[in-house]
Amino acid sequence: MIAYFILVHRYPDQFKRLFKAIYHDSNHYLIHVDKSSGPELQQEIASFLSDYSNASLLASKNALWGGYSLVDAELRGIAALLKQGVEWEFFINLSAQDFPLRTQEQIHSFLRDHSGKDFLKVLDQRKLRPDTLHRIDHYVTETERELICEQVATRPYLEGVIPYIGNQWMILSRAFCEFVSHSPEVDRFKSFYQNTLIADEGFFQTVIMNTSYQGRIVNDDKRAIDWIPMGDIKLRPRDYLAEDATALLQSDHLFARKFDETIDSQILDILEGVLAQPEANTLRAEPALA
Repeated sequence: MIAYFILVHRYPDQFKRLFKAIYHDSNHYLIHVDKSSGPELQQEIASFLSDYSNASLLASKNALWGGYSLVDAELRGIAALLKQGVEWEFFINLSAQDFPLRTQEQIHSFLRDHSGKDFLKVLDQRKLRPDTLHRIDHYVTETERELICEQVATRPYLEGVIPYIGNQWMILSRAFCEFVSHSPEVDRFKSFYQNTLIADEGFFQTVIMNTSYQGRIVNDDKRAIDWIPMGDIKLRPRDYLAEDATALLQSDHLFARKFDETIDSQILDILEGVLAQPEANTLRAEPALA
């Protein structure tokens, strides 16, 4: 039913909690461990996954925040899942610091009702997020450790293309995954976005809105994310706490990010407890905050 792709760069125990919370024997799981996190993390995750025949590891590479390497990881993950020769209908990407707000049965039911749709945030970048145009206007080079803006002057954008922006997290139909993996139309988008900033928040949105792909796009990624200021213009997702549990579970979202067990592990305890209740598949249970 679902092909999950999970990005991991720290907190192996928290990853294991996430994995168990989203596990279902009809799903497939592909995990990418950031190469820069070291071989110990890779080995621990590999050992954990050895008990699950429907889970595997993607070849590890560096995945630098803000770099095209994150898009590359997603594309490699999609391609690998398509090549596995197994049937799945939706691709869902997560980080190890995400967590579900619904059971797998509920998520399966929701997706069956929306077969063939693509769920991702999509905004016209020029009209609605002009503050982010510097991400695509300047030529950026990615090394293993940093991003380098090599020119101050702006460069021309892709001819005949409207840039779109959203965020990294998506629920994609298999049809779009096939398209983005195999269509020659996508090549020029890959070439251009390799030298942009924070490409993971614009590449897929721009491809899906500017090509011949005929899909049904829902402008909603089904994630609860509370963006808060970090510096003058940047935003970061707030770490959810136990006090947020009720609001999260009563929302219409399927997943939330982000969580940090070193800051508040009780929120994960609460979510696990609610999702494990027999009535969780039919009711939005009120969580206990004790």
